[in-house]
Amino acid sequence: MGQGMLIFAFALGLAALAGAFDSWLDGQANPNRNLQGLVGPDGAREVVLERNRQGHYVAGGEINGLPVTFLLDTGATDVAIPDHVARAAGLQRGYPGRAATANGTVTVYATSIDELIIGNIVLHDLSASITPSMGGDTILLGMSALQRIEFSQRGSQLTLRQPAAVGIRTM
Repeated sequence: MGQGMLIFAFALGLAALAGAFDSWLDGQANPNRNLQGLVGPDGAREVVLERNRQGHYVAGGEINGLPVTFLLDTGATDVAIPDHVARAAGLQRGYPGRAATANGTVTVYATSIDELIIGNIVLHDLSASITPSMGGDTILLGMSALQRIEFSQRGSQLTLRQPAAVGIRTM
């Protein structure tokens, strides 16, 4: 009985350590899971992102109410969404097109996002691309969204700023 309890306690401790390590790794990959937005005196909304260990800006957000993870990509023309995430967000495939990516030319489908949220920044009616060949769950937050906000980098922080008069609906 004592030996069984010892094995059980060891297994429980090992599971707790594995969970803590997994949480630590997630924090390293996406240090911006729970964004806190600021509102400036001029009514502008701001979100400050921390760069992850790989040097990327990754942040949690929403597309049409679906929680998602964004990777900011100034080299992407559109917001690029994997097919299974697009379906979960209720996005419809539009006309097909071709896009040049780091992995070569791929077929994409035009779509439109009703609402994209990152922190307290809310964007409406964005053009996007459904990319069936894209793996994983991460969405590339490209220039179709980033052109609607101001962004500046200082050190390991990137500040996203949405002026008060740009696309903000009162809730």
